[in-house]
Amino acid sequence: MTEQKKDTVLSNVRHTHLLEDGTEITHTHTHTHQNTKAVVNRLSRAIGHLTMVKRMVEEGRDCSDVLIQLAAVKSALNSTGKVILKDHLEHCMVDAIESGDMKEIEELNRAIDQFIK
Repeated sequence: MTEQKKDTVLSNVRHTHLLEDGTEITHTHTHTHQNTKAVVNRLSRAIGHLTMVKRMVEEGRDCSDVLIQLAAVKSALNSTGKVILKDHLEHCMVDAIESGDMKEIEELNRAIDQFIK
């Protein structure tokens, strides 16, 4: 598999960081996403697979074939989640750790718990 071309999307984001001592620090910084194109492409692939599943069910196709296609949907979504998680760790979490923002770390833990259910 070839490496996805990385692209960067910038947006100004206002963040409030909660320090361990309860102090809140609010600032605006440029928020970057390095893999937006790769994520959009992977989501498009998952949507295509899911559309195929729907069509297969409507046509009364073999259950085994439908299950195989559903596996492709799950794989595409998991792959997308990994790209988003990696981007989040490399950029958003670095900022949170540098700022001592424990709330952001807690939010990531909750998101990971939901993702791996």
